[in-house]
Amino acid sequence: MDLSIIIPAYNEAARLGPTLERILAYRSGRGLACEVRVVDDGSTDETAEVVAAFADRGVDLYRQDQNRGKGAALRAGVLASRGDRVLLVDADLSTPIEDLERLEPHLTEAQVVLGSRAVPGANVTLHQPFYRELMGRIFNRLIRILGVRGFQDTQCGFKLLDGEAARRLFADLKTDRFAYDVELVWLARRYGYQVAEVGVTWANSPRSSVDPLKDSARMIWDVLVMRLRHRGRR
Repeated sequence: MDLSIIIPAYNEAARLGPTLERILAYRSGRGLACEVRVVDDGSTDETAEVVAAFADRGVDLYRQDQNRGKGAALRAGVLASRGDRVLLVDADLSTPIEDLERLEPHLTEAQVVLGSRAVPGANVTLHQPFYRELMGRIFNRLIRILGVRGFQDTQCGFKLLDGEAARRLFADLKTDRFAYDVELVWLARRYGYQVAEVGVTWANSPRSSVDPLKDSARMIWDVLVMRLRHRGRR
């Protein structure tokens, strides 16, 4: 299996159908040997039913009984993956699936390739509200202070990883919610993996489930807990 595409989803019934159609069309157009796995993170809407409608087209559904967070959903999906490469994709496809081709060349030199909205080559076609962009900059400054340095944007949901490295990293990853990205990069460096940051196309989704105040505070807390958890591990 060449590629595993992992999509975390929480109450995404309205957006998943078009996302899966586009991914499947892209897979067919390139002739990729590719599995597509959606992890339903305890949704209370028809997310599971939407995914089930694609079962005969090779889309797998994994259901978590309760909402545990994006990191937990991705961990479940990655650990069940079989691909030589693993692509993490948001349910709203805020970065188009075609941008996989921007990340692929860098996997020859790095085991973890981060899609980024903040480096040369990035193309943000629809910005977040100013207060969310400000919170993002503050959060990025904080994580640099706490020891994850050298990156402009760890939070973009579009990431490509070597399959073996992905499964090793997520087996050790403990952060269940949105700050999982920070621990992922920290662990990658601890294991000696190379991490590349590559500009991608990105458009903000007005239907984002992120609460700018509550989730920002939770992300900061999760990063602090992560650094305490790994205290003494260089």
